[in-house]
Amino acid sequence: MATIEEKTTQPSTTNERSSALSSNDDAPGLGVALNVSGHKQELQRNFGLLSLCGLGITSGNVWIALGGALNVAIYNGGPPGVIYEFIAASVFYWIVAASVAELASAIPSSGGVYHWATITGGRYGRACGWFAGWWNALAWLLGFASIVQIVSAQAVSMYAVMHDGFVTQQWHVFVTYIIITWITVAVVLYLNRALPPIEIIGGFFVVAGVFISILVCAIMPHVNQQPYATNFSVWGDWQNQTGYSSSGFAFLAGMLNGAYAVGTPDLVTHLAEEVPHPSRNIPKAILFQYVFGFFSGFFYLISILYGISSFDDVLASLYLFPLAEIYRQAAGSKAGSVGLLFLAFMPTFLSCIGCCVTASRVFWTLARDRATPCSRFFSNVDQSTHNPFRAIFFSGIFVTVLGCIYVGSKTAFSAFVGSFVILSTLSYIAAILPHLLSGRKNVVPGWFWMKGITGFMVNGIACAYIIVFIVIFCFPFSLPVDAAHMNYASLITGGLSLFVLLFWFVRQSTYVGPREVILDTHVLAKDAL
Repeated sequence: MATIEEKTTQPSTTNERSSALSSNDDAPGLGVALNVSGHKQELQRNFGLLSLCGLGITSGNVWIALGGALNVAIYNGGPPGVIYEFIAASVFYWIVAASVAELASAIPSSGGVYHWATITGGRYGRACGWFAGWWNALAWLLGFASIVQIVSAQAVSMYAVMHDGFVTQQWHVFVTYIIITWITVAVVLYLNRALPPIEIIGGFFVVAGVFISILVCAIMPHVNQQPYATNFSVWGDWQNQTGYSSSGFAFLAGMLNGAYAVGTPDLVTHLAEEVPHPSRNIPKAILFQYVFGFFSGFFYLISILYGISSFDDVLASLYLFPLAEIYRQAAGSKAGSVGLLFLAFMPTFLSCIGCCVTASRVFWTLARDRATPCSRFFSNVDQSTHNPFRAIFFSGIFVTVLGCIYVGSKTAFSAFVGSFVILSTLSYIAAILPHLLSGRKNVVPGWFWMKGITGFMVNGIACAYIIVFIVIFCFPFSLPVDAAHMNYASLITGGLSLFVLLFWFVRQSTYVGPREVILDTHVLAKDAL
């Protein structure tokens, strides 16, 4: 992509382009290197394609997310439901990911869907971008809290496995949660240049962890002379235990578990201003994330489902993390279970770092366009650490507050973090649907672009999937419903959206939004495209 063109005017010289930027009080001055967002390039491009792929598969964390939710997913059809629902969710998210990758290639900005929705929305772009940005930021802040809670549950479960009679209390998880949160925040705050190698190491742990886990779960039952699950129980024994009379609806609702595992196609897009040639590298990283995520998750599910000797023991287990009991059965010993849990713990802990980076970058991009409270404060990039220090610290505070909710009510905490999928997909459709309705004419193609009817079909299917499944994912997980097991995602999403709407009326007069300017190689920072 050589240029990003403004729809209405085309200044003919570089000076005219710079003058267009300078018309805004916060715009960079003449001769300042810009990125595609129209802002001064402030962040260092420390990441490369390899570290970006490492971030994608580490924070995407598909196989661990699937294993960690197995005790919930199993009710939507039994083992066959878990496998087939994961496949179905993956297919639709490949389509969503292709739509995201196309926009990320055309508009490689750290704002991600926030910036894209502003451009694709045309005359309604400011409002589309506002909601897309806030939905996305809230989703990633809640996602950060969710992954920290998972790591905390893993750590407490490892201790519980090796200590008979240990009774897990909520405060055990909370203390671990706080420790994990602030270790993560400290790493992101002070080890900015070390983040790329950390993500490469995380990618290694993900690849090695899933490979070793598959082998152990496939081999050890035979070594210990334990029976494997039958082919029929894994592939054909459909069991609808949701309480819904329709098995078809139970299948569709069960796709939420797969969506939670694979539903992060915008993850790496928020590092567009920290990787060279993002127009090419981001689509490649998204492709790698989804190809590896699907195959690792698929084969991992098969290995653990064949290795489980008693689903009743898994469902009745007192361990917070279901893989603790699954691994104990597959490995045949507590020590083997802890070893496998450690292989899951390390990449999951490192995924906290990636989620913190992503959440803070999204919030920071909103702040620099005056879309947040105290926006001038949070938009600052620290000159010593070379990162949005204050936005990162805010992310830690936000997650800590959510942790306090966990101590008071696990149901309330789950209601907040469970809205991640709905909030994130709402942000995607806020960018993709206007792109489709405008005839895909508001965006100048990037390195990756779906030409002709292909682009319309892919965008159309992505939008249809999101619209239908946002409704389905708001239904109760099972029937009958009580207060402790209700699906509060619609309530949380609606409440947060109401806050976003009210804040729009407060801030719309001063809200800047991503700049729609003509950018070419004369004004762009090095490697900005």
